[in-house]
Amino acid sequence: MRILVTNDDGILADGIRILAADLAKLGEVSVVAPDRERSATGHAITVLRPLRIERIDFSDPRIQAWAVDGTPSDCVKLAIEDLLEWKPDMVVSGINRGPNLGTDVLYSGTVSAAIEGAIYGIPSVAISVAAFENCNYSMAAEFGRQLVLRVAENGLPPKTLLNVNIPSVERRDLAGVSITKLGARVWKDVFDRRVDPRGRTYYWMAGNVEDCDGALDIDSTAVRHNMISITPIHLDLTKYDLIEQLKSWDIKFSDGMD
Repeated sequence: MRILVTNDDGILADGIRILAADLAKLGEVSVVAPDRERSATGHAITVLRPLRIERIDFSDPRIQAWAVDGTPSDCVKLAIEDLLEWKPDMVVSGINRGPNLGTDVLYSGTVSAAIEGAIYGIPSVAISVAAFENCNYSMAAEFGRQLVLRVAENGLPPKTLLNVNIPSVERRDLAGVSITKLGARVWKDVFDRRVDPRGRTYYWMAGNVEDCDGALDIDSTAVRHNMISITPIHLDLTKYDLIEQLKSWDIKFSDGMD
């Protein structure tokens, strides 16, 4: 099996190194990841300047690695289009420090990298540890390796990826695995307004998140109950049941239209 590994925490992050080493037990692993942290970049790609790459020594002869001064999506594109001599059988993004739950997947560079893999028609998985301190990357990597094997055996539908969030607990404290839906999350008090020494106002992104859905089949609820959450995500954002209703509006572009 040939696996492309990437992330948004940067190529020097602990999570990607532990994940790549564990996945190397399955076959050939290449790492192409940002040269620095690129969290919350969403699906941004770099088009207004050149991208630069650097070979990185991962201290593991099984793994070849490149750092890219771009976004996670750039990394996947560049890997598939140029850097790798083969098309990956799987794209795995992570292990992210911090959860990617609910609507936060729209901002996540980790998830966006997996989305890019899915765009290329490659089965893709995004893996996050649902904590920012004392992250149990080893357990997350072990589970990720087992999940990659299941995906290889069973496949995924076209343009579909798996978003995985793993509680940062000891293995004995895990309550199981839950197949979930994306929940709704709302950020409160998002901006911290400050004044610099020159008297100019600036804003620092901050805030606290609130989960708006406590149903048991929601990703954030599963993680809160010490369960591994696996959410299938697909790329078709069309709201199909609204199409016929919109047609009934008889929308036209005409002179004098209010």
